[in-house]
Amino acid sequence: MTTADAWAMKPATALLVLADGSVIEGEGLGATGEAVGEVCFNTAITGYQEILTDPSYAGQIITFTFPHIGNVGANDEDVETVDMSSQTGIRGCVLSASVTDPSNYRSARHLDQWLKDRGLIGISGVDTRALTALIREKGMPHAVIAYSPDGTFDVEALKKKAAAWPGLEGMDLAKDVTAAKAHDWSETPWKWDAGYGAAGQSEFNVVALDFGVKRNILRLLTEAGCNVTVLPANATAEEI
Repeated sequence: MTTADAWAMKPATALLVLADGSVIEGEGLGATGEAVGEVCFNTAITGYQEILTDPSYAGQIITFTFPHIGNVGANDEDVETVDMSSQTGIRGCVLSASVTDPSNYRSARHLDQWLKDRGLIGISGVDTRALTALIREKGMPHAVIAYSPDGTFDVEALKKKAAAWPGLEGMDLAKDVTAAKAHDWSETPWKWDAGYGAAGQSEFNVVALDFGVKRNILRLLTEAGCNVTVLPANATAEEI
């Protein structure tokens, strides 16, 4: 029996069900359950943890075209969410290769556990290049990503859920990804073997309204000589 034959005999533990009724099978990782969102793709070959915590992907299921996602594990530093306690609104991720054990000195835990901790569902073993080609030709489809360790799914219900989802247009995503309260920002960009620094008082004052801003944008403002104050998306003109 070939490896391909053995894989074909294994029950799928995760599904990506598109609104047109297409069903993509794979191996589940991360959190169990199901989530509905818009399927997009990302072609970066590094920085998957930053991508998975980027608030601009709120409401989306990210397809990684680079196959080796998870190979350097995950840590508590490479996060782009301004409020570390908040979620980014990302619904899940689609991977080509199965996630291997991490091999990197900065790794604190396996990507599978990191996804579980953040409540994110993943599916691997997918032809991500074919899915990306579909997205490029037909646009970003609505879909449900589901993970059940025993491989039990109500496929028809998932198809209906994907088809019924209204999509991102008109959705207020800022309230889901903004910082919980106003705070000062002093963190500077990461340096090799030194981590993140902290700036003192600077010449310029910047008020940053957080509609899903990334941490590294704020770090670069600090490095450029700015005192940065972050306000949530619902801040009033008086507060600004």
